Amino acid sequence: MSEQLLAGAVHAIIHGFVQGVGFRYFVLQRAQSLGLTGWVRNLGDGTVEVHAEGSETKLQQLLNVLSHGPRGSHVARVEHLRVAPTGQFTDFRIC
Repeated sequence: MSEQLLAGAVHAIIHGFVQGVGFRYFVLQRAQSLGLTGWVRNLGDGTVEVHAEGSETKLQQLLNVLSHGPRGSHVARVEHLRVAPTGQFTDFRIC
């Protein structure tokens, strides 16, 4: 089965000490290296929000690294939902 047939999307909220520690740039680099599209942004409540689209295998790899984060961060938990991909993104960026 091709990667195209296994395409999906994930929407995640990362809780913990995840702002002011380079978390968005960490996610950006990992998502780009995996060939995912979507975005990452800080939320006003101190969490980080991620929407990523791509193959299920690559999305799972991203979820795995989200649970660890960069050095200096502390991830308390990652809430995520599998959602239908929109196909509207051409790259991965920080919002």
